[in-house]
Amino acid sequence: MDVKTTFLNGELEEEIYMEQPEGYVIPGQEKKVCRFKKALYGLKQAPRAWFDKFSTVVSSLGFIFNFHDSALFFRSSRTGHILLLLYVDDMIITGDDIDGITNLKSTLSRRFEMKYLGHLHYFLSIEVTYSEKGYLLSQSKYTADILKRARLTDTHIVDSLLEVNVCYTPIDGDPLPDPTLYRSVVGSLVYLTITRPDIAYVAHIVSQFVCSPTSVHWVTVMHIFRYLRGTLDYGLHLYPSSTSTLVSYTDVDWGRCPDTRRSTSGYFMFLGNNLVSWSAKRQATLSRSSAEDEYRVLANVVSESCWLRNLLLELHCPIQKATLVYCDNISAIYLSGNPVQHQRTKHIEMDIHFVREKVARGQVRVCHVPSRYQIADIFTKGLPSVLFEDFRDNLSVRRPPAMTAGVC
Repeated sequence: MDVKTTFLNGELEEEIYMEQPEGYVIPGQEKKVCRFKKALYGLKQAPRAWFDKFSTVVSSLGFIFNFHDSALFFRSSRTGHILLLLYVDDMIITGDDIDGITNLKSTLSRRFEMKYLGHLHYFLSIEVTYSEKGYLLSQSKYTADILKRARLTDTHIVDSLLEVNVCYTPIDGDPLPDPTLYRSVVGSLVYLTITRPDIAYVAHIVSQFVCSPTSVHWVTVMHIFRYLRGTLDYGLHLYPSSTSTLVSYTDVDWGRCPDTRRSTSGYFMFLGNNLVSWSAKRQATLSRSSAEDEYRVLANVVSESCWLRNLLLELHCPIQKATLVYCDNISAIYLSGNPVQHQRTKHIEMDIHFVREKVARGQVRVCHVPSRYQIADIFTKGLPSVLFEDFRDNLSVRRPPAMTAGVC
């Protein structure tokens, strides 16, 4: 559903005044000002006022504010469950309480001026395709718009993203005379990673140079676009799954940055058979060993798993089994279960105790995975084409199924 004139529904708690608008000045009372009764577009208080108004309305209908995702509302009753996800003026409503959803749509339409857009098929540039096997989340139209904006003239396509062991620095090549286009398309690439985790690492690399991009960096961006052209219809597949376990993989490329020697860390997490969370980023601090690096990203993925477990618990879908975290660093695995505190680990003591506590409680199990099967490598380094395609397929980033069912 889509809300019209969203911010005009907000009610202000502060006293806010404005000068009389041009063309509506009262003769003889030019020095008087107007006082707002409701929010107006352009006010920094308008988004908060709208959200407060909306949350008050849905709370009166029995919905509970979710503490782990402020945009998610949940209602459970004898007739079923309803989930409502709000993003500014767009919302998704789903659940198994069909009559409750119908009544909810009717009530919201009476309280706000809204438009019902039917079954979910397009949301925030994300296309949703239904099939017998599940859902496909893609951004093919959004990707095509990026390629058009980038003015890619040739028709070449490539099957991989980066060369193995390639590194980029801020001084490679000549500075671009106008970096505006570079910044625009790289920002679009970052948003594309919502449904294309296979480009998360390269988007992270090229976004490091948005302040002063060079010709070499632009050539790399063009290479990414040629890859996207050949995989335009690829997307993230979600399948029905009876398995309710969290499984994650973590990896670090130690000292990857040639300038700062900071490491690139990556992880992803599966809920059942579906990819639900991933990350590729440069670590904020410098690490003195690969074990320290691995343990930092291990703490990050454990924190992410705690958030997901708590979110699912609030939605009455608790995870009963421990989260499995696969890591290819033996030292980091030993540190997660060894109660002895060594001198060389005191500077990461908070991460040490955080992970150990979750391991001791049975909420997390840290396991070893051979480097050959470390799928998280796709988030930390350039890979050979065969290995890259294998890992991409393991992340469920594939072409759409040959036959797709229409919306019922």
